[in-house]
Amino acid sequence: MFTQDMAVKLFPEVEGYSRRVKSDRRLRKDLNKLLRPIKNRLDRDTDEVIDQFFGNIGSIKSALESDADFIFENDPASTSVDEVIMSYPGFYAILVYRIANSLARLNVPLIPRIMTEYAHSKMGIDIHPKATIDSPFFIDHGTGIVIGETAIIGKRVQLYQGVTIGALSVKKELCDTKRHPTIEDNVIIYAGSTILGGETVLGHDSIIGGNVWLTESIPPFSLVYHQHEIKIRQKRGS
Repeated sequence: MFTQDMAVKLFPEVEGYSRRVKSDRRLRKDLNKLLRPIKNRLDRDTDEVIDQFFGNIGSIKSALESDADFIFENDPASTSVDEVIMSYPGFYAILVYRIANSLARLNVPLIPRIMTEYAHSKMGIDIHPKATIDSPFFIDHGTGIVIGETAIIGKRVQLYQGVTIGALSVKKELCDTKRHPTIEDNVIIYAGSTILGGETVLGHDSIIGGNVWLTESIPPFSLVYHQHEIKIRQKRGS
């Protein structure tokens, strides 16, 4: 599969160095084969798409190295960058997203979405390939995370499991509008929180606590949390 072959090309340790790294020539042929059925839907020549995609490989790898370092630096449970690359589902989902996003930016239809849905099926992390996500970026645990198509995420953002960066209900004819939030730099969003709406902006250096439901913008340096009451009482007969 091209997605996994590209992942191994960028980071052979993803599969513990057990899988053969394909040459650029072989990978170019594989991509050409993938593009052939949708050739008439491309807005440029197939060879141009392939050249531009492989011309971006250096910047993709650089961004991913920054992502891996950021995860290692901010997760007390991680013991090395290699451990992050080899075993963290969040890193793998980001890896596939950055490959798919590079193709999406070249207006390649269908294939980028298939790539991110492959990662979704393996990792339980759903990132739309057209989302805009800067580097470094950190997904911790990751299960149940959803990031929508028009979301914009800045540098050094940290997301925990169950976070949704989604859209409010909109009509199909508004599909080309910005429907998903903007997350500025240095924001942390803890588990189970839902951030919705294309006009919603989370200001930089903010912290969103667990289980927050947010559909409006907040200024920089905000602390947002959901407050609830827990009662503990003795059972009868104890």
